[in-house]
Amino acid sequence: MNWFEEWFDSPYYHQLYCNRNEAEAKIFIEKIAGSVHIPQNAKILDAACGKGRHSLTLAHLGFKVTGIDLSKNSIEYAKQFESERLHFAVHDIRETYHTNQFDFVFNLFSSFGYFENELEDLKVIKAFSETLKHHGTLVLDYINCEWAVKNIKSKEIVQRNETQFHIQKKLEKGFIVKDVDFLTNGENYHYQERLKVISLNRFEEMLAISGFTLLQTFGDYALNKFKPTDSERLILIARKTLTN
Repeated sequence: MNWFEEWFDSPYYHQLYCNRNEAEAKIFIEKIAGSVHIPQNAKILDAACGKGRHSLTLAHLGFKVTGIDLSKNSIEYAKQFESERLHFAVHDIRETYHTNQFDFVFNLFSSFGYFENELEDLKVIKAFSETLKHHGTLVLDYINCEWAVKNIKSKEIVQRNETQFHIQKKLEKGFIVKDVDFLTNGENYHYQERLKVISLNRFEEMLAISGFTLLQTFGDYALNKFKPTDSERLILIARKTLTN
């Protein structure tokens, strides 16, 4: 089993990142929706949606939203919020989800760059392109790897209720590797995250190959200007300009 299948399907993943909540998602989504001018009743695909916090906010804003994720547990949880405007499905983002059906694709919170083979990363971008209508828009939110590598913390302890997560980070073969160890209910657990170091130039190459034109970049969730050495995030806004 791939690390992301095991870790993202674990309840401990959501426990560790519980600070990433609906309130935070609402602020960011409202800002980005205004910036990219999403029309009312637009069809949006939230790709790698997790438990659906961004999907929920988009649906509340009046858009027609489908959230997809590889984690069966996350989608099972998210389905309790389904409505006429909001649906969820288990799906691998490397595969096209309904060709030419969506006006926008959102891929948020570094839900990318997991794969050892770069062709798999490109396959994801191409799947997003095939899912979008002509002139559809991709919003992709990733870490700014230049900043992340420069500011990497080798060790960190995060307390979540009774559980203490011991986190170690390192740079290994082009990946930022995060080892997560903790003790709960008398049992020791170990998980690992691997996030590929991807430059803005490499993203531009993959977008161009997949039929996208990069329109804009932001450096944080407040949508400030992207600065390669200082920004914590790399938020890409790209438009599909080639037909499938």
